[in-house]
This record gives sequence, C-alpha cells and structure tokens, in this order.
Amino acid sequence: MQAKETLFADLMQGRAQQFQVPLYQRTYSWSEKQLAQLWNDILDQAEVLESGETVNTHFLGSVVLAPSPQNEATFPRWLVVDGQQRLTTLSLALAAIRDHMADGQPDEAERIDEEYLINKRKKGDDRFRLLPTQADRPQYAAHIHSVHPARDPEGRIAAAYRFFRRKLVEADDPASPHDVLRIEQAITSRLTLVSVTAEHGDNVHRIFESLNNTGLKLSQADLLRNYLFMRLPTRGEHLYETHWLPLQASLSNDHLEQLMWLQLVLDGDDRVRRQDLYAAQQQRFERAKTGGEQTEADIEAYIKELHRRSAHFRKVIHPAEETSALVREQLSRLHEWQAAVTYPALMLLLDRRERGELDDRETARAISYIESFLVRRTICRVPANNLNRIFQSVPAQLPHDVPVVDGLHQLLSAQNRFWPDDEELREKIRAAPFYHYGRPNQRKLVLQRLEESYEHPEPVDFGAARLTIEHVMPQSPGEEWVRMLQEDVTEGESPEDLHARLQHTLGNLTLTGVNAELSNHPFERKQGLLQGSHLEMNRRIAATERWGAREILARAHELADRAVRLWPAPLRGVGRAERSRDWHLAHQVLAALPHGTWTSYGDLAAFIGSGAQAVGSHLAKTGGVANAYRVLNADGKIAEGFQWTGQDGGDVRARLSADGIHFTVTGAADPAQRLTSDDLALLLPEAGGEADSAETEETARDRTEPRGEETRAARFFRQLEADDTPATVTAVRELFTRWEELGGWIGHGAGDVTTSAFLMVGNAGSPGRGIWPLTVYPGGGRGGVAEVVFQHLASREPFTERPLRAELLARLNELEGVSIPEGKLELRPSFRLSLLENDRNRRLLCETLGWFRDRWEDRDAT
Repeated sequence: MQAKETLFADLMQGRAQQFQVPLYQRTYSWSEKQLAQLWNDILDQAEVLESGETVNTHFLGSVVLAPSPQNEATFPRWLVVDGQQRLTTLSLALAAIRDHMADGQPDEAERIDEEYLINKRKKGDDRFRLLPTQADRPQYAAHIHSVHPARDPEGRIAAAYRFFRRKLVEADDPASPHDVLRIEQAITSRLTLVSVTAEHGDNVHRIFESLNNTGLKLSQADLLRNYLFMRLPTRGEHLYETHWLPLQASLSNDHLEQLMWLQLVLDGDDRVRRQDLYAAQQQRFERAKTGGEQTEADIEAYIKELHRRSAHFRKVIHPAEETSALVREQLSRLHEWQAAVTYPALMLLLDRRERGELDDRETARAISYIESFLVRRTICRVPANNLNRIFQSVPAQLPHDVPVVDGLHQLLSAQNRFWPDDEELREKIRAAPFYHYGRPNQRKLVLQRLEESYEHPEPVDFGAARLTIEHVMPQSPGEEWVRMLQEDVTEGESPEDLHARLQHTLGNLTLTGVNAELSNHPFERKQGLLQGSHLEMNRRIAATERWGAREILARAHELADRAVRLWPAPLRGVGRAERSRDWHLAHQVLAALPHGTWTSYGDLAAFIGSGAQAVGSHLAKTGGVANAYRVLNADGKIAEGFQWTGQDGGDVRARLSADGIHFTVTGAADPAQRLTSDDLALLLPEAGGEADSAETEETARDRTEPRGEETRAARFFRQLEADDTPATVTAVRELFTRWEELGGWIGHGAGDVTTSAFLMVGNAGSPGRGIWPLTVYPGGGRGGVAEVVFQHLASREPFTERPLRAELLARLNELEGVSIPEGKLELRPSFRLSLLENDRNRRLLCETLGWFRDRWEDRDAT
C-alpha cells in the first residue's frame, strides 16, 4: 500500500474520475453531532484563512482506496474502502455551498460543481465524482443535480444537506459573518486527509476491519499529566504529593482538563481549542526550553501555577466557596446561568484581584458587566455561537492602559461584540418572543432578577420556591380572551395574529407557583390567584382591570425601565445591527423548514418579533432566501402578486406540491402542514429555541415522597381529573397499565406545579439511556394531550433512522382523529387524550407501543 497526506481538493480535482462506495459499506450514517463538530472545524479553518495565520491544517482522518474492477485508463475508478462518510459529507457541504451561491454568484456555483462534484462530460452514474452505495444513490443524486423530488427527500443524506444549507445561512450572521468562499476554501484546502491506496491483490476487507477497530482514548488531561511527570525524574514524587494529588482531588478529570486549557488561555493563547490542549501545551514547553533543554524547574513552575489557579477555578464552579458576599452573589448568578463560556474572563478577574489590582467591589462590578452582556444579548436574541471566541479573547485583548474593570467594559463594548444598548433592549422587551430564546433556566433567571428589583420587604426565597414561568394571557386562549383581543387589533390583523405576536413577549410572562391553577382561565379568575402571590410583579398584574395588548405593552415598558437599571449598558458608540439580526433569524428558520411544511407571514413575524406586513415586504425584495415561497397567507393561500426574487422558480403551487405540500379543495395549503411560531422555535435549538418542557427536567419512577407531600403520579392525575372527563382519565390509566405490562414504566416530570407523564422504556435513573415515545400532559383548562416526541427520538437509537420514526407516525395516524403530517417528523406534534375514549383507538395505540418497545429491544440485533 501507498500512503500520503493530501487535501480534498487534491483528491477530487483534476481529470475525470470516480470514487465508488462498495456494497459492503454501510449507508451514510453521520448524525447532527458529527456534522456539528465538522462544521466547527471548518469555521475554525475559515477564520485561520481570514487572519492569514500560518497554522497547521486540521487532520480529518484517513481515506483508503483500492482500484475498482471497472477501472479504465482514461477514466480511473476507485473503491472507497474507508472514509466514505467523510467524502460524502464534504461533497454534500460543497453542494450546499453551490446552491447557497446560485443566485448571487452563479459562476462560482458552476465552478464548485465542475471541480468537485461532477464529471462534466460524462453521462449517467459516471457523471458523479463520488458514487455512494446503491441505497444512498437516489438521495445523493437529487442533491447533486439540484432537483426537487415529488416525494419527501428524507434520510441521513438529505438531513446533512439541509444541515449545511441552514449553517450557511447562519454563517451570514452580522455579528460574526463568514465569507462563503472562505468556507469552501477551508473545506478543500485546510482539511487534511491521509490517502492510503491499496494495490491489486491486497485484502481490502481486512484493511476495512482493522481500520474500524477502536479503543478507549486517553483524555487530554491524562496525556498532559504523563508528559509532565515523565520529565520530572528527581522532583516528580514530591510535586505529585504536595501539588498534583490535592489538585486532582479537588477537581474532576473534566474540570482538571478545563483548568489546563484555561491556563493556556490566561497566558494569552486566544485561539487554542480544548481538544488541542495537549499538543498546544507540549509546543509551549518545547518553545520554552532553556539552552535547548527543558529543566525540571519549568515543569515544577507550571504545576504550581496550575495548583494556585485551581483555587480560583473552584470559586467559579462552586461560588459558595467565595468569601466576599458581593462577588459570591455575582458568581452565583453566572453559575445559575450556566455561563461556562465566561470562565476565561472570570478567572482573569479573580487572578487580578489576588494580585491586588482590584478589590471585591470592583471585581463584582466587572462581573456585572459580564452578566449584562449575556442577559442583554439573550433578551435581544443575539446568537450565542461566537460567545466562546469573545470570552476566550479577553485575557489576550484586555487593554493595558486603563484599570481592569474599565478595560473589560471597553472590550465587551466593541462594535463586533454586539452588546445591545438601552434602545435595542427596550425594543426587544416590547416585541421579541422572549419565551422562545435562550435556555429555560436563563429565562427564569431574568424574571427572577426583575422581581428582585422591586425590593419587596419580604422577598421570596427563590432557592426554595417552586416557581415556573406563566403566560398571563394563555398560550391557548378561550373565547373570553379572544373577545378581549378583538378590542385591541389593528388594521389587517386578527385576534389570533395579535395573540401570536404578544403571547411570548416578556410583558406577558411572570413567575408563579400556581401555574396549573392559573392555566388558560379568564383574566378575572387569574386576578384573585395573582393577588395572593408573594411576588410583587404578580400583584401589579392583578391590580389591572383587564389584560390585553395595551396592558402587556405597558408592563413591557415598566420592565424595560427596570432592565436598563439592572443590567449596565455598553459604552456609547457600540454598533447596532438588531434588525439585520432579526431578518437573519428569519432566513435561518426558513432554511430549516422540513419537507412538507409551510408557515404564514404572521407565524414568521411572531417568531422574530416583527409584523406580518414587514415580513412580506422583506421577502418580496430580498433574493436568495431559502424556502421564501413556502411563506403563505394565514389561510394557506399564495400571496396576491407573489413573484420570485432571483432565479425564476416556475409555478409556485407546482413548486409547493413538489415540496410535499397538499392543497384542499378550496386551493389552500393543508392547515395540518402549517408550522406555527411555536413550531418554528423548535427548528433552531442551537439558536436558543428551547421551550420549557418536561423533557428538560429530571424524570423518575414514582417513589415515596416526604410524608404529607403529594406524589408526582397523584399530582398528575389530580390535574388530569380537573380538566378531562372521567372516561378520558380511565382511558389514560388503562394506557399506563398496559405500558407497564409491556415492560415500560411511567416517569413524571420533576415540576412541582405543572406535571407530566413519560412512557419510558430503558434504565431508570440513567441519563441518556431511557427513551420514551409519548409525553402526556394534563390540559390545564383545554383538555390533556399526548405529545409524540419525534424531536427527542431523532437522537436516540434506533429511532435515529427516519424510516422507523415514519412508521411510528403511520401507525399513530391509523387512530381515528389523528392526522400528523410527515413534515412534523422533526417536531413534537400532539393529539387529544379524549381520543383514547374510543376502544379501537386505545387498542391501536397499545399495539403501537408494543411495536415501539420491540424496536427498542432489538436495537443492537442489526
């Protein structure tokens, strides 16, 4: 065999040739986890190209090739023995780049096609530079040829292509833009492969088996520890006893590795990645050799410094160990925010305090700037994807000519860091759907801080209180709410549009311990419960006569005043690009629309915190927006006067039909395939699209709880009985019994107010090991529902395979009254529990659950 280092461009470019994936290879199988890691590596290399740095390329892995039996002298063909996942992924990424550029830079798109994806003068299968295995070929061909198939193009290949299309839209983020051609260059010339070419007669099956034999890898911390102590022949034992063992005892292996990485960052390396820790530290030691030799004193100084900084790190991850009440309070809030990205800045501040450069009060003020930076960006929906880079650069970029606190304020206020000013903060509190951005714990912390700002003489103990986020105007409004909203609508807007626009804004949200009791009851009933609350913000809501658009906006104005005082502003002159960010978010979510779905102008407007008319105007004049034609009027009709921007897409209805959208006899798109603003929020979890859900909570088997306290199961059925008929409650009890007979168990969300039930199978109490097909929720005034958690199943074996999820959907759709479109296979659709009163429906669902359990138990058999 011959082995050589190569690049994707060197491998694929040149004369016509073909790389064939043989039949014995598995089908394409990369999931979003592997795709996301590769994408981060690509962006890192694109930034290297942008900066002009001379840094090593990124090693991607090996590609093993053998001559194909169909090889010809004028048309070389190679069997891909190993590496087909990498080659397929990179080819799909380039296809996505080609299509992303098709409108604006058609010549570049054509160049990418001809250099990397096709053999221009060949026909049929010979036209493809890479020819996947037969099972993957139709999907791959559709994306390489940019055709629009008449049926749902789903599977891992389609998912990977959509992933890259979505990420390319995200890469246009005004807060951290990336040149698409730089991304192409990073893929083709910065990702290194080792190409191993077998000769005729080599046993390629043996090569394949040996290459796929994997073992447990040592961690970066393990490698570095071994490196250090191998170079301490005389001082090693003493240092191990006095410094290393205490260090290792005080931190987990993961935290120790994190501290080692932080040490490099604090010493000024603002580019090092944690996965490159060992190599980077090794290089630093090599550069620091004295007279060509590395002394034990150098290693000893490093270990002692690591030990010293571990005391700071423990205060960051365990704020209770901080002695200053002022600093402890600030560190605790960031710890609750789960702000690990801020560790480089926090470690720097604690280090400078130890050196005497700041006192406790100054340290607390500096940390308050960090908190404000995070909170304001979350409220204003600034994507979090560049936070790691921002905070990693703090130690290296902190100004030296001003005090530390002022320097940090100045650094975070720089234009390219997008710390929102007071004007933007006020606007987003008024209009943005706060409930659909950031993590649930972060949203709760924002409301907690706002409540604390009222300085109630008897403040709530938030650590002990069992509070959840409540929508004052409910998410599912009854007739009385709709009548109230009708009084506030503006021209061209329906009560439903107004509700969608305001329901998730900060002005309509509060904290409560009686969420289930409040539910979606009329405001008059909620007033009494809110009036008895210990929270000042709830008493103020209860003091109003009604709760419509005017009151929600008035409360938003009041909360904005408090937010401006609570979270310090950036220095004047900070750049603002909030509107372009809003449109960017719209472009991202449209690029992520699943096949067979559409959305409305109002839904998209509610998702980004804008107006339906503004959305329509933007899409009409902005070219190159993926899936813009799938935004329709609220009744599912194509907007009057619709015309394509950029390339002509032909007849709009024909294009929608090709995308799997069905039409009713009235010519409207099927309403079951419509994605609401809530559905849209689920499509961008990496942008913060997490809604509060029992899936984010601990689930456990019902167990004996402290005497006098209601069990989770009892709480669940009490809430169910308060809202559903006795026949529905009996049907749910029968369903749970049948599930347990099948070998499953019922878990309940840890929420102490609003509860839920999970139909679990797998090991109890083992995170990541359990799996559940349904989550059952009491209705809270509108009837209980069973939520089908396709989004959760997509990351759990064996249901990572889309055909299995599709079969689950087909089985559920056999129930009378259930009609879930295929476009919602990536979401969490639901159906009413009342349907289970039907004996046939209950029987079919139990059979489906038995099928689900069997598929899970057989997951390792294939």
